[in-house]
Amino acid sequence: MDRAGRVTYGTLERDGRHSQADARGVLVEAGRWLMQAVQARTRITLKNILFATDFSQAADAAAPMAIQIARRYGAKVYGVHVNRFDDYTATAPNAWAAMAEAAEKETKEDVGRLNEQLQGIEHEVVIGEGNICEVMSNLIEQKEIDLIVLGTSGRTGLEKVILGSVAEQILRQSPCPVLTVGPHVNPWSDEYVKMRKIVFATDLATDTPVAAPYAISLAQENQAHLVLLHVIEDANAGDLVDSPEVVDLKARKLQQLVTEQAGLWCDPTYIVEQGPAAEKILDVAKRRHTDLIVMGARPAKGLATHLNIGTVHNVVSQATCPVLTVRG
Repeated sequence: MDRAGRVTYGTLERDGRHSQADARGVLVEAGRWLMQAVQARTRITLKNILFATDFSQAADAAAPMAIQIARRYGAKVYGVHVNRFDDYTATAPNAWAAMAEAAEKETKEDVGRLNEQLQGIEHEVVIGEGNICEVMSNLIEQKEIDLIVLGTSGRTGLEKVILGSVAEQILRQSPCPVLTVGPHVNPWSDEYVKMRKIVFATDLATDTPVAAPYAISLAQENQAHLVLLHVIEDANAGDLVDSPEVVDLKARKLQQLVTEQAGLWCDPTYIVEQGPAAEKILDVAKRRHTDLIVMGARPAKGLATHLNIGTVHNVVSQATCPVLTVRG
């Protein structure tokens, strides 16, 4: 694998092994970096993973991801299921004993299902009651959770599932990264668990995107091919994404994110696209048969408490592979 990796502009791929300028005026030199790589960590620390489940098919599809990542990082998995709060005041007192007995039976069954699902790895089962977001928020703090893994089924409509509901609240409020397995991920196949191909999408808003170490580390742990993607959304009229100046600038910024050492094993490819971000991310992921999309999510301008979830929502709800969202 060459350290310079490959550079793709639009749909045309460039190999970094050539040391002369190509027809598009892009110079990629073999054997050294064009710019000094950012010395970010290439291995993140994941000690505690929270796997949230409602025992649906979508949640079951997310379980293998939690297990695989736990094995790669030697992490402990907290399997969490939250039951609704039983309102005893709405029933006659003579029914309370039966309700309590039924609840106890349900809890034992839930514990058994989670223990069976997470067998073979270090884990702890937590059965909560009441508001799922409150239960999870407390667990994140108490157990020092580093990653949340959950499935989204979309059975009540994608808008309700991702926006304005449990998954949206978790994505918006979680202080740690969230890995979602969306409704278009094939529940009958776990090929994506191998994570052989990873796409990291970044808007390059900062020199050190918070999601970059996660993409690079996961690529390292799984010996995956890493694609770094930037989408130019707001080009001015007449601007061309494939002009040498624009493309070269964005490509060089992408190259800064991967250290020389990391480039040896993740065989990076750099892609610059133009158009709607979600559409282009999904298109690149589909074309490259991607197993995992990694992306950052930032608070909307002027709305510090509300995640700018437009692109995230579209990617999570339509991706055919899991999506890891890192907030910051």
